[in-house]
Amino acid sequence: MDQKNCDTIIADYERIFHPQKLAIVGVSEEGTGFGSGMFNALQAMGFEGEIFPVNPKGGEFSGTDIYRQIEDIPVRLDFAIICVTAKAVPDVLEACRKNGAAGAEILSAGFSELGTAEGIELEKKIRQIAAKGIRVVGPNCFGIYCPRSRLTLLPGPDLSRRSGPVAFLSQSGGMAIDFAHKGKWMGIGFSKVVSFGNGADLRETELLRYLARDPETRIITMYIEGIKDGDSFFREIKAASYSKPVIVCKGGLSPAGQRMVVSHTASMGGSRVIWQSVLTQVNAIQVQDLEELVEASLAFSLLPEKVFKAISVVGGGGALGVTACDAAEAFGIEIPPLSADLQTRIGELLPKPGSSALNPIDVANPFVSPKVLKEILRNTAQDDRIDLQIIISLLYHYKTIARALGKPVAEVAPYRELAETIRDVMKETGKPIVVVLANPKRGVDDLDIIEMLALARREFLDRGLPVFDELHEAIRAIGHVNSYYGRRKAENE
Repeated sequence: MDQKNCDTIIADYERIFHPQKLAIVGVSEEGTGFGSGMFNALQAMGFEGEIFPVNPKGGEFSGTDIYRQIEDIPVRLDFAIICVTAKAVPDVLEACRKNGAAGAEILSAGFSELGTAEGIELEKKIRQIAAKGIRVVGPNCFGIYCPRSRLTLLPGPDLSRRSGPVAFLSQSGGMAIDFAHKGKWMGIGFSKVVSFGNGADLRETELLRYLARDPETRIITMYIEGIKDGDSFFREIKAASYSKPVIVCKGGLSPAGQRMVVSHTASMGGSRVIWQSVLTQVNAIQVQDLEELVEASLAFSLLPEKVFKAISVVGGGGALGVTACDAAEAFGIEIPPLSADLQTRIGELLPKPGSSALNPIDVANPFVSPKVLKEILRNTAQDDRIDLQIIISLLYHYKTIARALGKPVAEVAPYRELAETIRDVMKETGKPIVVVLANPKRGVDDLDIIEMLALARREFLDRGLPVFDELHEAIRAIGHVNSYYGRRKAENE
């Protein structure tokens, strides 16, 4: 591809992801339906461009005149959101193309996913129109979420407005919105999220190529059910993973999953063994579900780009230490015993009896003060073998004290002081620290604990500290970081 064509394509993507003039086709004056919902969602997100609602009946919605057709809009559009019946989609898309729009997302369903001759023919028409000069996301999708431009997914008026390094490509609209919501409270900032559904035009391969060159994206994540062109996909994911981590959740690997995939987006699932082999060859990280996808994204977002061969674990309870050792071994991570000198120094800081300064370090008491934990982390970091530290906080125990004092647990638990303490140690030592906020108490009687831990998570994340709910989740995420950067280092040697 010559430079002129490359520049044109990049400019088109810029107009798609950061539109200034946007049409929504299918906005009803009554305020019902996807079109009206998208109009409200964009306003709630703070979209600053011009929005042109369209409906053949005309009228007014939310103080804005509704145009009867695309042809009546007096300006050149950048992007269009199409929410009309499947039969009406080709004519609307063609009108958008003639207007000069760079792209359109088709939220409407009723195409090849139905398996009917009519649905397949309608999707063929979409491809033919796209080939004449307009990029299409969908049909049968939730669209695009881009925090910087305030574009949002179909049911997403309350997604985060904070941009970040993670991009997500998804054949599933539900997976896209769930990842966006879960990522919001887990601390993940997104550059772009694209739910492309049936992928009549833009799909995994083309979008991978773009994101690999996108300066706003540092980590690429994907949910794939089936691919259109295996050879092209292999080339693009290999090229992308050479410079950026690519994390893939592949749906439809079981026989039952394959049947669901066909009815969902008219794709083929594929063989588990083949997919595992391909993703290993291209140094992509494979995850099994949404939770693991979010956790891996968080680790890649906030941890340095390196391999963490040995770690320390600080927390309460001997069983947690045993669990840490078992989990770390599964991912090739060492938890080395500290030197006798360090054990002596740390042991003097620990409450007695029941504590251990070996590594994992068992503090034996959930109420050890942030000041003492700071000294423990400082000392542990002096071991040259330790690349990263994990601290397991048992803040939920502070409900006992809060009850005795007659105060809310959020006022008693020292989570803000602990967050500042850990941040200071991380800056001082140059070694990253991962926080585990364990909580076995999640019933209706403990909603105050859940609220406190949510506030605590925000304090840690605001200071650049990745937070996980469980120890094994943290170690697994670190293992994915090690796997990617370890293989990339080996390839470059």
